[in-house]
Amino acid sequence: MNDSLYIAATGMQTQQKSVDTIANNLANISTPGFKKGQLSFADLVYRESARAGVDGAAAPSLWHGAGVGVFSLAKVFTPGELRKTNAPLDIAIQGDGFLAVAMPDGTAAYSRGGALSVDRDGFLATADGHALKPSIHVGTDAKLISIKADGQVLVQGTDETELREAGRIELSHFTDSTGLVSLGANLYQPSARSGDAMYGKPGEDGVGTLAQGFIEASNVNLVNEMVDLMAAQRAYESSVKVIQASDEMLGMSNNLRK
Repeated sequence: MNDSLYIAATGMQTQQKSVDTIANNLANISTPGFKKGQLSFADLVYRESARAGVDGAAAPSLWHGAGVGVFSLAKVFTPGELRKTNAPLDIAIQGDGFLAVAMPDGTAAYSRGGALSVDRDGFLATADGHALKPSIHVGTDAKLISIKADGQVLVQGTDETELREAGRIELSHFTDSTGLVSLGANLYQPSARSGDAMYGKPGEDGVGTLAQGFIEASNVNLVNEMVDLMAAQRAYESSVKVIQASDEMLGMSNNLRK
């Protein structure tokens, strides 16, 4: 059996996954709050094979690798550029931290912010309708909503002359944010790798602050992604050439004549 065929096939498979990841990054280059994905590779199991000794002496064993596989696909949470929108319900997180939101099944998910909304019950929610945790009631008749850098939410209703405090937005952070599981729509859930969420006041306990009227842009760098794409393509081509060479060698073996 020619192991090079199988080893090269693992290289093609992993590079295809790398290209898929890059394609998803490029497709979301304009998606607010999007965090790029990054693949990590690891070599596969090694097999021991005997080597003939000299004059009957014992020879050290040889170890042959079985190729490459995907070790992890993690999100890179480097900050994106803050873009000013002046919309009162657009908020961006400057620094580390996530907004906690309530999912329909009662569990919590975490978001990097973005365009908020007021749901039909008057609570602050994401654009998809997931209410913030802890819940903040601003009412459906609010004519002015002010969100401070420390998370304080001030509201003025249509019949009110002064701002009143409606609540305070808290931020969550994790021991290893790269271990978060992406749910799509700028939402994440914790895993055993990320650890449980730790809550804190914006600007304290290692979390960032809030910026009202801003949206965090994607952290995808077009130039870097194109360079990675070319590298993945070349690596894929190299594995193809290994398979072609191995196939030609097998053909030569099959055509041997005594």
